Amino acid sequence: MSKARIGVTGLAVMGRNLARNLARHGHPVAVHNRTEARTKALVTEFGDEGTFVPAETPEEFVASLERPRRLVIMVKAGAPTDAVIEEFAPLLEPGDMIVDGGNAHFADTRRREAALRERGLHFVGTGISGGEEGALHGPSIMPGGSAESYEALGPLLEDIAAKVDGTPCCVHVGPDGAGHFVKMVHNGIEYADMQLIAESYDLLRHAAGLSPAEIAEVFRTWNTGRLESYLIEITAEVLAHTDAATGRPFVDVVLDQAEQKGTGRWTVQTALDLGVPVSGIAEAVFARSVSGHADLRRAARGLPGPQNDVRYLSGFADDVEQALYASKVVAYAQGFHQIQAGSEEYGWNIDLGQMATIWRGGCIIRARFLDRIRAAYEADPRTPTLLTDDHFAEAVGAAQDAWRRVVTTAAQLGIPAPGFSSALAYYDSLRAERLPAALTQGQRDFFGAHTYRRVDREGSFHTLWGGDRSEVEA
Repeated sequence: MSKARIGVTGLAVMGRNLARNLARHGHPVAVHNRTEARTKALVTEFGDEGTFVPAETPEEFVASLERPRRLVIMVKAGAPTDAVIEEFAPLLEPGDMIVDGGNAHFADTRRREAALRERGLHFVGTGISGGEEGALHGPSIMPGGSAESYEALGPLLEDIAAKVDGTPCCVHVGPDGAGHFVKMVHNGIEYADMQLIAESYDLLRHAAGLSPAEIAEVFRTWNTGRLESYLIEITAEVLAHTDAATGRPFVDVVLDQAEQKGTGRWTVQTALDLGVPVSGIAEAVFARSVSGHADLRRAARGLPGPQNDVRYLSGFADDVEQALYASKVVAYAQGFHQIQAGSEEYGWNIDLGQMATIWRGGCIIRARFLDRIRAAYEADPRTPTLLTDDHFAEAVGAAQDAWRRVVTTAAQLGIPAPGFSSALAYYDSLRAERLPAALTQGQRDFFGAHTYRRVDREGSFHTLWGGDRSEVEA
C-alpha cells in the first residue's frame, strides 16, 4: 500500500476541501471518514485531482501514513474531537502528531496537548480561516503546538495556505493552545467587523434614505480605498442581490436574526478572564443575541422613540465611511490587545506582526489595512495599542468629527449603533486624562471597605465611612 504524507479524517465540507487542497499540491493524502460512503464519494468525484489513499478503518488509515505520522482531524469541536483522539492515539507511535483543524476552545487544546505529550505524541491545535472556499483554494492557517511538530508539519501547511506577495498565510503561532486562541480572537474581530458593516448599512438606509442597491454601490466604492476587504466586497454583492421569488431586495426577505457558533462568545468570556476590554467585540456578540430574541423584540416594539423621518443628509455616506474605518481600527486594536495579553498570560511569545501578516489572505477578515497593522508591529513590537501608532492615530484623529456626527445622528433618529458607539466610547476612555473610575472605587470602599489608592502617595487606604471619616492605611 502506498504511503501518504498526511491524512485527513472527517470528510464533511471543510475536511474534504482541505484534503483536496493537499492533493492538488502534490501531497499524497490518506482520507478516512466514520461513514465509509463519504470516503468513497471523495475519491470517486475528485480522484483525478491528486493522490488519495482511502482507508476504511482507523487501523488502515494510520498504517497508510509515513512517519512521523501527520493525522488531521476535522470533526465537530468538543466531545466528538475527544472521541476521535481517543480512537486514534493508541494506534500512533512517539513522534507522531494529531492536528485538530476545527474551532476548538483553546483551553481544550491545552488540555489535549498536555495529555498527548505525556504519551509521546504531538498535538497541534490549528486555526483554519476562510471557510470551505479557503480550505480548498488557500486558507489562513494558525498552527500551535511544539516547534518540533511544526518542523514536520509546517512545510505542508505553508504550501496549501493562501499567499500574499509570495508569503504564505501560515506561521507557527506558539505552544499548546496558541493557534486556537489566535483563531478565536480572529473570529471575535470578525464579529465586530460584520456588526460595524451592518450598522453602516442600517444608517445609510434609514438615515440617508438609500436603497439596498444604492448602498451596494457605496460599498463598492469603499472597496476601492482604505476599507478594501473581503467583507466589504461581499457586502456589496449581498446588497445588490434581488430575491428571485419576490423581486424584492434579498436583504429584505432574510429573517433579521443572526446566528452564532460560539467563538465570538468565547472571545468575550476569555477577555473578561484576562481583564482585557473588548467592548466592540462584546457589543457585536450581544447584537446577535438581541436579534435572536424575537419575542422580546415583539413585546418592546411599541416603546416610544424619536420621530424617525428619513433624512437625506448631504455627505452622510462620507461620514459613515470615516466612522466605519475608525471603529474597525478600534476593533482590531482590541483584538490584538487580547492576543498580546493571552500571550503574556500563557507564555506563548506570539509575534503580533506575524498575525497581521497571515491574516492578509485566505481568511474572512483579510483587508488592505492589515499591511498597516503589520508595519505598526514591525516598527514597535511592544506597541501598547494600535491607536497610538502614528499612522492610525492620525487617521482616527482625522475621522473623529465625522464619527461623532454618525453616533449623534444614530441616537437622534433612534437607530441602534452599539458598535460605533462603543468604539467611540473606548477611544474616548483611552485618551481621557481621568476616568470616573475614581468615584466607582470610592463607592466600593464605602460599602465594602475594598480600599483605594491615592494619586499623591503610595499604599492602599480606607476611609472610616461609618465613623469619623478619617483615613487609615490598609
